[in-house]
Amino acid sequence: MADRNVEILIEGMACSHCSGRVESALNALNGVEAKVDLEKKTAFVKAAADVSDEKLKETVTGAGYKVVSVK
Repeated sequence: MADRNVEILIEGMACSHCSGRVESALNALNGVEAKVDLEKKTAFVKAAADVSDEKLKETVTGAGYKVVSVK
């Protein structure tokens, strides 16, 4: 299965600690490589095809932040 690129717009990140927390949570998922841009309030994710958008959203929410959109 091919990897896919996903952009997640996130609300609530105010500092590098916040973005680091989100990045660590996403990178802990099997088949996910994430880089968070605090300035753009966006996580750029390379995810295996079997990782659902819903799972990505749950992970960000579980880290304490709000997902605005996933595309």
